[in-house]
Amino acid sequence: MVSADHVAHKILTYIPYVLVLIDLRYEGVKCNRDGGVDNHMEMGKKLLAAGQLADALSHFHAAVDRDPNNYMAYYRRATVFLAMGKSKSALPDLSRVIELKPDFTSARLQRGNLLLKQGKLDEAESDFKKVLKSNPTNKEEMEAQSQLTKSDEIQRLVALAHSSFSNQDYMTAAAQLDTVIETCVWDVTSREMRAECFIQMGEMGKAISDLKAASKLKSDNTPAFYKLSTIYYNLGDHEMSLNEVRECLKLDPDHKQCYSHYKQVKKLNKQIQSAEELIQEQRYEEAVSKYEGVMKTEPNVHHFSHLAKERICHALSQAQQASRAVSVCSEVLQSDPENVNVLKDRAEAYIQEEQYEDAIRDFETAAKHSENDRQIKEGMERAQRLLKQSRKKDYYKILGVKRTAQKKEIIKAYRKLAQQWHPDNFQDPAEKKKAEQKFIDIAQAKEVLTDPEMRTKFDHGEDPMDPESQQGHHHPFQGGFHGFQGFNPFGSGPFNFKFGFN
Repeated sequence: MVSADHVAHKILTYIPYVLVLIDLRYEGVKCNRDGGVDNHMEMGKKLLAAGQLADALSHFHAAVDRDPNNYMAYYRRATVFLAMGKSKSALPDLSRVIELKPDFTSARLQRGNLLLKQGKLDEAESDFKKVLKSNPTNKEEMEAQSQLTKSDEIQRLVALAHSSFSNQDYMTAAAQLDTVIETCVWDVTSREMRAECFIQMGEMGKAISDLKAASKLKSDNTPAFYKLSTIYYNLGDHEMSLNEVRECLKLDPDHKQCYSHYKQVKKLNKQIQSAEELIQEQRYEEAVSKYEGVMKTEPNVHHFSHLAKERICHALSQAQQASRAVSVCSEVLQSDPENVNVLKDRAEAYIQEEQYEDAIRDFETAAKHSENDRQIKEGMERAQRLLKQSRKKDYYKILGVKRTAQKKEIIKAYRKLAQQWHPDNFQDPAEKKKAEQKFIDIAQAKEVLTDPEMRTKFDHGEDPMDPESQQGHHHPFQGGFHGFQGFNPFGSGPFNFKFGFN
């Protein structure tokens, strides 16, 4: 084992050598400090010319650190920042150049151009005028004069845009601001005003584009994020609304408007996500209840109530609650008649209700707006097949009796079903309509199967109640319920249905 005294002796032995190395390293740094700025400047220029901007920037950073009064180091670094599209970083460097060397016209001209793009017109004009008063090259003089003229025109347009906006002439104001922003591409104020014009004109997509630009151009722009969130919310995009209001709260966690809006959007977003999860899990009744909650949470934004009803329509259709589904789907289609998903859902509900012709019409309408939808094609074929089958009635199945049933059994089955499906037993219009058709089928089945001649024809594959197979001969139920006048299925005596179909 090595003793502690031995270790201490070794350390003391090496200390002189370590001190010598530190002294040598210090001298090397000192030498580099004396001649390093020029080296960094030269390397930075070469890398900039080669397009290696990040490496060039590192050298100019080093040059500025070593000599904070070297105006060319700031100028070169500003040039790299501009090449990298970082104008915000370039502007302070150009200002430092002008501070160190006020007669550096190239730097002043570049700063004037950046200020003009930012919409700082007075400051830009000041730079252009000072360039003209200095000793510029012909090229610099021409550029400064051109930019000064452009700046004057922009000043005039800005004043006109403000006047148009005050007079609520938003279309004119937006057109004037278009020209302003073509030059002042980083002007936050002009973009926010144009966004407000677009909002008033109902062009929300354009408003969003301007507000997104404004939120990036100004680092602490909480009003832009709040307005973006409210626009998305009113458009029914709860997820984007939540994203934007969160950005607002990142900048200012105590922002009252953003925090209040955040709570509302978060609650709504959670309800919608929960409802969709329930639909995925086929828990349709719970999903319906959750979407009803969405409408209570936000009763004033049409897009959310529309979305809720659309999804309730789907859930009810999937839950085989056809009558309710038809009702809700129809309500959605009144305001959105080309909604393909709702048309498909209502068509499915119609199939469940055995209203095949209505289902086919919905599938046909949906197909016009979504030609290659496989679900529509398959649904259409199924509805057409079911319609064809429904037209070939099996009177034995309708009454629920065997083909060998006696007349007494047939009449007994008929009376039971006729009492069950009597249309007067139903109040809901859709249910009543369904009962009427059932009642007709039941009565037709009884008529055919209790008449020996008609029963024989039916047993041989001919439907005595089918007008086409009768070749124009009259049958007792032609004309709907009129054929039932005076016929009482529950006993003797006259009987009239109280349907009001006369």
